[in-house]
Amino acid sequence: MPSPFVRRRRLAAAIRKVREDRDMTADELARRVYRSRAQITRLETGQCRPDLAHLMDILDVLEITGRQRNQLIRLARDAAERGWWDSFGDTMGPRQKLYADLESAADTIREYSQTAMPAALQTPEFTQALVELDTCEGPLSYRPERMAEARARRQEHLLQPNGPKYEAVLDESMIHRLAVTSEAKATQLRHLITVVSGDERIIVQVLPSDVPIPGGLLPRSSFSLYTFPERSDPPLAVVDTVTTDLVLDQRKDLGRYVTMYDRLRKAALSPANSLSFLSELAARLSEQTGSET
Repeated sequence: MPSPFVRRRRLAAAIRKVREDRDMTADELARRVYRSRAQITRLETGQCRPDLAHLMDILDVLEITGRQRNQLIRLARDAAERGWWDSFGDTMGPRQKLYADLESAADTIREYSQTAMPAALQTPEFTQALVELDTCEGPLSYRPERMAEARARRQEHLLQPNGPKYEAVLDESMIHRLAVTSEAKATQLRHLITVVSGDERIIVQVLPSDVPIPGGLLPRSSFSLYTFPERSDPPLAVVDTVTTDLVLDQRKDLGRYVTMYDRLRKAALSPANSLSFLSELAARLSEQTGSET
């Protein structure tokens, strides 16, 4: 199934372009289809599932006919589809719903993980440890048990035979700086090694904390890059910030993150050396666990 989120953005851009080509304001379109300006804005920014009856009125007012009309109707139907993540409502958190949506249809996923282990590869114990850290910052926007269940579903999708190709660059400093017990970290690292060793589609590289990254400035946050099987679905970059995730699809913006990822990947240890590094680190963490008890 295609990503409903990606199809909503494509539909939004197409409707907005036709309206602007007709020299029609959003206010005028809203008035002519008996809707509020806010409803038109949400549709044209991809913030909501399209209502097909509502869309048909818009297509009529904008005089969209023939092949273009059929294409937009198909887009709207795809954009209105529901995935497994929708059964969780808001209990898994809006940010994780976005990632689950994109992962469900992605052909390739590339991530730079600066602040945490990749969510779709976490052990339940590590996820619980992160929840405990998150509660220190205020009320949660999700239910921890449902969030953990959703992460397990994401890992199940990633590891299925026809899952996407997945690459990740892990910043070593993140492993040391997270206030998680040595035991939880060691277990997480061994799980990561097992998963990567058992699936050639999954590649993890470690970026040592003492390695310079030539070619430009340092990355300012974690980010993910997605491509999709259909060429008409644009590649996306999702940038992780403290309060939200920024979704970028403009060629210039996307290009900067692709370049940044390539710089990080080249500076990181090779995939084989990364697994050896993680294995040695897990052993040291286990020794710390023994000394702490």
